[in-house]
Amino acid sequence: MNDDYWRARWRDGRIGFHEGLPNAQLAEHLGRLGTKRRVLVPLCGKAEDLAFLGAHGHQVVGVELEPAAIESFFEEHGMVPEVTRMGPFVRYACGPITLFAGDFFASTATVLGPVDALYDRAAIIALPPALRLRYAQHLRALLPAAVSGLVITVEYPQHTHEGPPFSVSESELREHFAGLSVELVGESKAEGASLQLLDARQKCFHVRF
Repeated sequence: MNDDYWRARWRDGRIGFHEGLPNAQLAEHLGRLGTKRRVLVPLCGKAEDLAFLGAHGHQVVGVELEPAAIESFFEEHGMVPEVTRMGPFVRYACGPITLFAGDFFASTATVLGPVDALYDRAAIIALPPALRLRYAQHLRALLPAAVSGLVITVEYPQHTHEGPPFSVSESELREHFAGLSVELVGESKAEGASLQLLDARQKCFHVRF
């Protein structure tokens, strides 16, 4: 699974991971992020969560590999972003939303600017096991101390589905964020046709960096 895999999924319209509505767990637990934060959203796609966060007073900093996803987000919301090049990234900015097109693992605090909250609905579960620890380590490098984050996972018997999304157990998540406060704050039946067939559970964790 490489960059070409994800580009092909966007090109072919195989984006079942796109919910089309703000995530219910985010809506319920939004207050845990604090108020008027600058929220990092890794592997953001064109999620409605971006607009939801912006509408609730937050500045949003998303990172997405596929530029077409970012362009679709702004077009679908009637927004015309300012587009600039920043190192290996293309930066799209309009109102409270700033999205970077490029490889998340190449992102730096200098490029992204200061952030003081995290929202991950579809990042860690999009990554195969070999990349999940690297992802968690990269987040630690980007985020300052005392940041609050919401991390949403799905759980199902991994042998029943190839993924992505991958099943990430609570114990694995706690292992990746060892030394941090990780609190399970919400759980529900996972949305999406494929996940419903798997009887997957969606879990929301409040992580304090």
